[in-house]
Formats: sequence, C-alpha cells, structure tokens
Amino acid sequence: MTDSTETLEARQLARGICRTLLSLGFGPLTEFTLRSGRRADVIGINAAGEVTIVEIKMSEADFRADRKWPDYLEFCDIFYFAVPAGFPQSLLPAEHGLIVADSFAGAILRPAPRRRPMSSARRRAILLSFGLAASGRLQRVTDPQAALQA
Repeated sequence: MTDSTETLEARQLARGICRTLLSLGFGPLTEFTLRSGRRADVIGINAAGEVTIVEIKMSEADFRADRKWPDYLEFCDIFYFAVPAGFPQSLLPAEHGLIVADSFAGAILRPAPRRRPMSSARRRAILLSFGLAASGRLQRVTDPQAALQA
C-alpha cells in the first residue's frame, strides 16, 4: 500500500470515527493541531467539556513507526486508538480505548478509561482553539470568498 493510499483510507476511517463520536454526543474535528504542535487525527468535545482524542493506525508498520501518540494524552480526558478490521489489535496498549471502524461507522471494542482531569487552563485553551478551528472551517465552506480575504 502506498502512503497516499494509506492516507486516503485513514481519511475514510476518520469519517466513520466522526460518526461514532457524534453518536456518543461528541462534536468531532479531524486533523486538529494541539498547542504542542502535534496534530490529532480526530478530536471530539461533548456538552460537559470532555475532550476525546482518537489516534488512527492503519497498519502494523504505521503503529511501529509512529511514537508521537503518547504526546496526545495530556490534551484529553479520553483516548482511543482506531483501526480498520484486520489490524493486529494485540499490538495496541491495553490501557487505552479501542475502536474498529470503516468509512461508515465504528464499534468500540474497548472503552477508554477516563484519564486524570486536565487543568482548567488547559481545558479552556483546548475548548477555545476547538471553537475557533470549527468556526474557521465552517466559514470556509459557507463563504469561501470571505475566508480568502481574512
């Protein structure tokens, strides 16, 4: 599988993950940049202000090569790995949640435990950044000309 094929498949998987988060009461965004500079594959915020991050792994090679995912843990209350069917799930750390997904939906095979609560300052920063990112994305869709002028 080429990198571009794996990237396309990851975007399709993200769609199913977003649908799953929506069904759980989370508003999701994909490709969200955290204050650390790391980019979360999928992040979701619920009405209680809880933050969920989902890290997509498409293959064993993808998981073994990418060791940045622990950096996400300090930016969320809930952390999941999401993988396609057929992924060798035994590779993934058992202390985190697990979602098996496709482009239509996902199934939670292992619920994610709640992590130690974030500081209120960090939570506020994430919520503000999330809101601004979501607003900017919506504006670019609803009024592309105005977004270009900003």
